[in-house]
Amino acid sequence: MAEMGSSGANVAARGVDAVVVSYRSRETLRACVAPLCDLDSVNVIVVDNDSPDDTLETIADLPLDAIRSPRNGGFAYGCNRGAAAGSAPYVLLINPDAEISAAAIETLVRALESDPLLAAVGPCIRGEDGALKRTQRRFPRLRSTWSQAFFLHRLAPRAPWTDEVIWDPEAYIRPGAPEWLSGACLLIRRSALEKVGGLDERFFLYCEDIDLCRRLRQAGYELRFDPAATVYHQGGASAPRGSTLPIYARSRVLYARKHYGRAARSLEIMGVVAGEATHAVTSMTRPAVFRGHAAAIRAALRPAPVPGS
Repeated sequence: MAEMGSSGANVAARGVDAVVVSYRSRETLRACVAPLCDLDSVNVIVVDNDSPDDTLETIADLPLDAIRSPRNGGFAYGCNRGAAAGSAPYVLLINPDAEISAAAIETLVRALESDPLLAAVGPCIRGEDGALKRTQRRFPRLRSTWSQAFFLHRLAPRAPWTDEVIWDPEAYIRPGAPEWLSGACLLIRRSALEKVGGLDERFFLYCEDIDLCRRLRQAGYELRFDPAATVYHQGGASAPRGSTLPIYARSRVLYARKHYGRAARSLEIMGVVAGEATHAVTSMTRPAVFRGHAAAIRAALRPAPVPGS
């Protein structure tokens, strides 16, 4: 795992609010936040979304700001509460099952300092085993949604029209400017975050990072991927895959309703439903996953709140 270095002291004069949203994170939360608490440069803010396992008990002795949410309002809700509790010029969003070093934080801060047009910068994220996680993405488009529905992205994984994920390994060894970056670990300029109104809390889970990056770009900012900073992320620690499929489908529909015109919105929603249906067929031997895809179809077809309401 990443080790904390002394370079974190260099960030002290600049200030970083590290916001961690936890939910059923007893097994991973301490490893995430304890090293950060040793840095004078970082103010650690943990927002617990009403975990039934009393996650905050595991970090009660650490010098950090712990916010016990009265309800599980979702990831965006927790991030906004955490960001509002701080005042540092930079806000680090990091998942409770991820670990970041002082050197990596320093690298991300320097990137934002180097260019006032940069709103956010993301690190290279690897799994516990060191395997690269593809965190650079393209915005969802009708062609990618329908390609994934019929598994064309598996036939041509590096074709930009078949998938949102940037699969080319060469893209992860040099700085890049993807359309959006994973919210698993992202350093954001506070002024930019406040300018766009924070994260949209209507996204309970998933797509809030796509929406945020889109709005930052629409506001005239840029994004950067910086491979000089590395974060280790366990991933998928708080919920089984099948149970989150309906949430993902609902978020994709909300994103479409918010950002697409009427015709494209309808086609996108149909593409989401088609994708869940084809994936349900291929997962019939895995009952939990099959039920998850079936529930996702129902979630996508339910009317969602109109953006702005």
